[in-house]
Amino acid sequence: MVNNKPIGIFDSGYGGLTVFRSIFRQLPQYDYIYLGDTARAPYGNRTFQTIHQYTWECVQWLFKQGCPLVILACNTASAKALRTIQQKDLLNEDPAKRVLGVIRPTAEVIGNYTKSGEIGVLGTRGTVQSGSYLIEIGHFFPDVKVYQQACPLWVPLIENGEYDQPGADYFVKKYLDQVLAQSPEIDTLLLACTHYPLLQKKIAEYLPAGITVVPQGDIVATSLVDYLKRHPEMDSMLSRNGTQKFFTTSDDTEDFDHYAEIFFSAPVTSGYAELR
Repeated sequence: MVNNKPIGIFDSGYGGLTVFRSIFRQLPQYDYIYLGDTARAPYGNRTFQTIHQYTWECVQWLFKQGCPLVILACNTASAKALRTIQQKDLLNEDPAKRVLGVIRPTAEVIGNYTKSGEIGVLGTRGTVQSGSYLIEIGHFFPDVKVYQQACPLWVPLIENGEYDQPGADYFVKKYLDQVLAQSPEIDTLLLACTHYPLLQKKIAEYLPAGITVVPQGDIVATSLVDYLKRHPEMDSMLSRNGTQKFFTTSDDTEDFDHYAEIFFSAPVTSGYAELR
């Protein structure tokens, strides 16, 4: 019997592919299934209850595909659904399975990037309102000051293919001006949404010199490498055939493939995932 125990990677849309790309570069030997809930994206402005419901449905779908480990490569889902999934849902589902997020591994290291001790966090409205980064960064770097800025129009711009067009400039500059107005000492900006790396070039155009922009992909990938070393019982369970499979909850898989290729930096051929 072929051992088919892939790592599941979930996002509300395409952004998690920037994390998946980094994970696959560091851990190419494993099998992976990526699920994008594009039919119900974006998650950023939805309630805690709705985000938890949608995220848990997608996690359960990945479990049914054989994934014993699922990464929520989505800040909004990590902020609003992860704790309930870890502390409640998994106990009823299967305590041996694991679901990990992107906020904690980022918070564990982000303080190392700042020299001034002041960080700006750019995220969706849901991530910012949850206060998750304020809490988690405070645990690991209590002396670092954290300023948050919601950027609600960035994800729609990105998912509609406008991230590199002139129309995006106004909204990129608007939110950057707002976060930097909170303190002149901010020297580090965390892209606390996995979509935002596609805007990184434009972001750099509107920042003063000396500010470091930090995406999450490599941070999360490095954290996963460390997690698997520390949990050999999970690592030994995972299959290693170097395969990648992509699924979307939208029935327009061709449209998903078109945009997914931009985020993943490689051709993508997806299947349709029916959650119910």
